[in-house]
Amino acid sequence: MMELPAARPYAFKFRAESTALIVIDMQRDFLDIGGYGELQCANEEVFASVRKVIPQTQRVLEAARKLGLHVLHTREGHRPDLSDLPASKRLRQKLAPSGHHIIGIGDEGPMGRLLVRGEHGHEIIDELAPYPGELVIDKPGKGSFWNTTLHRALLARGVTHMFIAGVTTECCVNATFREASDRGFECCVLSDCTAGFGSTFVNTTLDMLCSYDGLFGFVSPSTALVSYAHNQQPTPPSTPGFRGDLGLSSLQQQYERKEILVNDVAKEILRRILEYNKTDPAVWTHLRTTEELLHDARALEELYHDQPKPPLYGVPFAVKDNIDVEGIATTSACEKASYMPRTSAKVVTALLRAGALFVGKTNLDQLAAGLSGCRSPLGYPRSVFDSEKISGGSSSGSAVAVAAGLVSFALGTDTAGSGRVPAAFNGIVGFKPTKGTFSAAGLVPACTSLDTISILAPTVDSARAVWLVADEGPDMDDPFAKVQQSLPLWHVDFRGLQEAGFSFGVPPESALSACTPTYRSQFKAAVERMCRAGGRPIEVDWAPFEDGSGLLYDGALMNERIQCAGVNFLEDYGPSLHATTLKLFQAAMARDTKPWDVYRDQHLQAIYTRQAAVAFQKMDVLLVPTTTCHPTVAEMETEPIALNARLGEYTHFANVLDLCGVAVNASYYEETTAKPLPFGIMLIGASGMDAKVFDIARVFEASS
Repeated sequence: MMELPAARPYAFKFRAESTALIVIDMQRDFLDIGGYGELQCANEEVFASVRKVIPQTQRVLEAARKLGLHVLHTREGHRPDLSDLPASKRLRQKLAPSGHHIIGIGDEGPMGRLLVRGEHGHEIIDELAPYPGELVIDKPGKGSFWNTTLHRALLARGVTHMFIAGVTTECCVNATFREASDRGFECCVLSDCTAGFGSTFVNTTLDMLCSYDGLFGFVSPSTALVSYAHNQQPTPPSTPGFRGDLGLSSLQQQYERKEILVNDVAKEILRRILEYNKTDPAVWTHLRTTEELLHDARALEELYHDQPKPPLYGVPFAVKDNIDVEGIATTSACEKASYMPRTSAKVVTALLRAGALFVGKTNLDQLAAGLSGCRSPLGYPRSVFDSEKISGGSSSGSAVAVAAGLVSFALGTDTAGSGRVPAAFNGIVGFKPTKGTFSAAGLVPACTSLDTISILAPTVDSARAVWLVADEGPDMDDPFAKVQQSLPLWHVDFRGLQEAGFSFGVPPESALSACTPTYRSQFKAAVERMCRAGGRPIEVDWAPFEDGSGLLYDGALMNERIQCAGVNFLEDYGPSLHATTLKLFQAAMARDTKPWDVYRDQHLQAIYTRQAAVAFQKMDVLLVPTTTCHPTVAEMETEPIALNARLGEYTHFANVLDLCGVAVNASYYEETTAKPLPFGIMLIGASGMDAKVFDIARVFEASS
């Protein structure tokens, strides 16, 4: 815990990991001659004084980055067609009978059209230029929350506290501060990093914001914050060379200290993959050649030499082979369905743009149909804990690649649990976002209305870091994309989860009967652990979740699977499919589904979705086992369809009911042979509550 003791009305306390620095509107239009700010101020001397806060704001920005605060920037401006500019804002000042506003927003000025996005004046000044990965919020209003994604971005990063700097104090800083306070954030304006176009207005605004014992929040000079960064103990020098840890934070630290090169990591990755292939040759469907991987590593080093690094700089990752990567065949583990994409999936492009190093494509249950990892003609990856045990699917290769330390993270997919079940069987984290929040462009559809790309990573924080890059907002070319306004927001509790507490739903005993006795006892221990982490258990009505699961494979939704695979494709190439995959589709095509059955199930889906949404009004998350048991490969081959269905007891309903979730390892248990096996739990959240799910998963992961 850190604090600013000179803050008014009393010391402002904060933790770096949950605190953001918001730099408001430090753009040319407000700070350079010829911009909107000069027009607004109409006083050369006062306008020149506003720039005096830039040096200290630079120091604060540097300190925030060093301390690990989240850094966000805002820019006020409007679309070129001014469709987001209300007439009142555009005309009110120009119509003042004795005013001085001869020109206004959208009119041509020395730096282009005033307060219009894309113009030179709209850019943030060079002294405070954002680093790669620092979010820039383009706002059409004076406050930073109206018609922007700022609130959701802060929730996504787990932010509860905010430092605010920027211009102008009386206008955009004030408006942002007041609304942030209403939304539950604990805010502190840095008084030496803000300025305005009237000293009286500035002082009065600062006095007001910390008045009445902190009615709105805090005001403080930034000296203590900068001192924290200066007084940090220097990291002891370490021996240059890759330490072997592929965790995101470890790699970022080593790159920052110039202890390793991306080239070093690439070489080690290649060595590990070759070695692991001797044990399990079924993980990959395509691997970059040594020359290709080292070429990309050198390209990253050259591009960012002595430059700020993007958030995933030099981080190796894998992609499930039903997601497009430009120039590499997408096979879905089915030769007849293979094709050569001309562009990468939008999510993959976002990761590459953030500096990630693409290693290869991973094996999967054919056509992404299965939870076992035992439906690929290219072989069956095995759990990293026991070669006799299944890896889980359909994102089998991605899960094993992460768990075996071959990559730092991997992309999977998740229609019915394909990113969460294999995470559980390999002791890692599997995150399934709210459907429609990741772009589906470049994803081979399995069941289009339910599909989503997923993330597999070693830890909750790693998965969250990848999520922040992959979720770029709605892809308006995706008909199933959710616009930001359709996603929920919630008040922040600055005390943190452990002090404030949270509620979690628990299935009734009858719903846990599908689990083995070992899994039931492990789940009971997980519930107790969640209570120790600050949670309050609530027994839930299991009916909507059970009924939602039933719709996925017992109802008309199976016809969407057929449509996505293609009736003609299944008729022409069915005999070439994996035997279990073929049997699954044949059974679905043989059903006597009536047209009205489709509408019946659509109505039932809407009913169960609403019932689940109502249930989540009484709980923050739903806690369930990720799956019911951990079969061997031999057991799965003996009972490939029924046992596979049993694995999805707690995962099938999530996308049907429009929920999000993260699978987290909870404990280990011993069987008669081999080493201990992982037991995983899953935190399910309401639609759009991904950030809250991550918050609670992080607390659980850190607990004991």
